[in-house]
Amino acid sequence: MDRIELLKKTKLFVLDMDGTFYLGDNILNGSLYFMQQLEKYGKEFIFFTNNSSQSPEKYIDKLSKMDMHITRDQIMTSGDVMIRFLNTHHKGKSVYLLGTEPLIKSFKDCGIKLINDEVNKYTFDDIDKPEFKALKPDIVVVGFDKTLTYDKLTFACTFIREGSMFLSTHMDINCPVVGGFIPDSGAMCAAIKLSTGIEPRYVGKPFSETADMVADATGIAKEEMAFVGDRIYTDVATGVNNGAMGVLVLSGETKKEDIPLSDIKPDAVYESIYEMGKLMNENL
Repeated sequence: MDRIELLKKTKLFVLDMDGTFYLGDNILNGSLYFMQQLEKYGKEFIFFTNNSSQSPEKYIDKLSKMDMHITRDQIMTSGDVMIRFLNTHHKGKSVYLLGTEPLIKSFKDCGIKLINDEVNKYTFDDIDKPEFKALKPDIVVVGFDKTLTYDKLTFACTFIREGSMFLSTHMDINCPVVGGFIPDSGAMCAAIKLSTGIEPRYVGKPFSETADMVADATGIAKEEMAFVGDRIYTDVATGVNNGAMGVLVLSGETKKEDIPLSDIKPDAVYESIYEMGKLMNENL
């Protein structure tokens, strides 16, 4: 699609965060300028991050320190999508969660029946004990768990082998940080898959559950929204595969030379959201 035409057509920009709006704790050049152009031309936005290691409130606070002030309804995470999925399709089922404390709190606050406290009293040496086996949850959910331990990994693998459903918030393999990358949820799921032989079901970007939740929350048709981010296989694919538009920015993980190697083709490519803002200002 023509790069200018896409900017004109889009009513809602679904913005990735790390690698798109900021990198680590540093806002990327021109990000606030882009947001000013959205306001100027009557465009809407929502932030969406696959990073489920923090609560939405933490992201709101982080953005505010970058002079980007938003409300709770302007941000969504893959953790939010998983909570909605569980409460819609598996209401009342027991869940063992590999996740950080903010994600655990979000699950509890939304009524998810977590058994983490009971399970984490044990160690991997206890997995053959009857009292441990009796704790087997209906579902194991894997998030971006920066507190992952060998015990927790063993528990997840044991439960999945014994029949617990295997779900994950998102499929990202690496999380970009200043100076490189750290293993993300997809890497943790790969280890579990190698151990158990079982594939997880993901619900964050690029899957339909994410696009559906954004559409329901905003009331904007998918064909009028653009998912913007620095990863083809998550950000861009969410739009391309689900009836919306997929926009790639080259400010994070994906480089221009990666594009021809991908089966997913972006609807448009920009150097950054700053370039998108400049093009809006010059052509809308």
